[in-house]
Amino acid sequence: MPWYKSEALLPYIQYLEPNGEASEHFRFPVQELTQIEPDTGGYKGVLAGGKCVVGDEIMVAASLKRNRIKRIVGPEGDLPRADRGDAVVLILESEIDISTGDVLHRPGEPPVRSDQFQAHLIWMHDDPMLPERSYLLIIGTQTTPVQITDLKYAIDIDTDKHLPATKIERDEIAVCNFATANAIAFDSYAENAETGSFMLIDRISNDTVAGGMIDFGLHRGQNLSWQSFEINRDLRAGMKSQKPVIVWFTGLSASGKSTIADIVEQKLAAKNRHTYLLDGDNFRHGLNKDLGFTDADRVENIRRVAEVARLMADSGLIVMASFISPFRRERRMAREIAGNVDFVEVFVDTPLEICEARDPKGMYAKARKGEIPNFTGISSAYEPPEHADIHLYAGEHSPEELADEVLRKLKF
Repeated sequence: MPWYKSEALLPYIQYLEPNGEASEHFRFPVQELTQIEPDTGGYKGVLAGGKCVVGDEIMVAASLKRNRIKRIVGPEGDLPRADRGDAVVLILESEIDISTGDVLHRPGEPPVRSDQFQAHLIWMHDDPMLPERSYLLIIGTQTTPVQITDLKYAIDIDTDKHLPATKIERDEIAVCNFATANAIAFDSYAENAETGSFMLIDRISNDTVAGGMIDFGLHRGQNLSWQSFEINRDLRAGMKSQKPVIVWFTGLSASGKSTIADIVEQKLAAKNRHTYLLDGDNFRHGLNKDLGFTDADRVENIRRVAEVARLMADSGLIVMASFISPFRRERRMAREIAGNVDFVEVFVDTPLEICEARDPKGMYAKARKGEIPNFTGISSAYEPPEHADIHLYAGEHSPEELADEVLRKLKF
């Protein structure tokens, strides 16, 4: 057989058009709002599916509001139509609320809109993927925090077998469930590769850590909505004459976190403040008794604690949380879960040698002997806060003095 001299395979594959009904559905992810003329605004983007012509009726996936296309403007002026892959500005007949990240579609051809979905994930980073860790998801022009809520199984790339897994390493593939902080509009990858694929970004380093292909939306994410009640946080807090806050104490084991938090709570109680102290050991006797001390379990531990702290703050309480919480990503996740509740990170900075000298439970000694795996500061890393709201140099002052410093900075 003579040597093949025609078109190379890879460029040919890259420019293949998806075959099927998928790409026939009009999809227009809005990149930005722009001014075409001094008195004319439009929506810039690239058609991710289907086509559109002047006069077409469109809908906004997020709000379900309808409008019609008045003009289609390309790089060289007005166009009668635009097709998949065309970069254009759409000018609508009337003004409606559309933002960067919104997806426009035709009535009757909606994308899925949900905050939960299943996807195939390809991991591309040296640090392993851990369930429940928070990342940034970028899909088209939409960006939102996301958590991998369930690592269902890994896939052996040689045999295609499904393998049980608790984490995935670089170049491994897994099927996972995801939960986003905000509902997003998407299609399955099989239907539309543009609106069905995404990237994950590490929230600390900003590295791209993974790529994914959406299989389908999860119905539980589409059928849930927030229920509003007349009695809200402001009213509950007003009944207690205080402002809710989450005070998050982080530091090594035996750093003095719980001791300081306990004194803070006592002093607040003396001022008739309504408080609650969440402690790491106490949590593991109940709600988190099913968790160990692996990195993955530590992530889930902090997620649950943060959700409970937010609920308590929503009831109007001043909440103290005393947890080693060794990873910056999870402390950031806790702050995000708190949402619009004030969140104050307190770093109890005690040198390791002082913590070991205290060692009230003999844990450091056992960890040094290798009897306790995954012990923070010895065989598992502690990532100190880079910009703590309150930094306590706990090796230099008494717990009483440090508690007073916290109260002073909290202005209680």
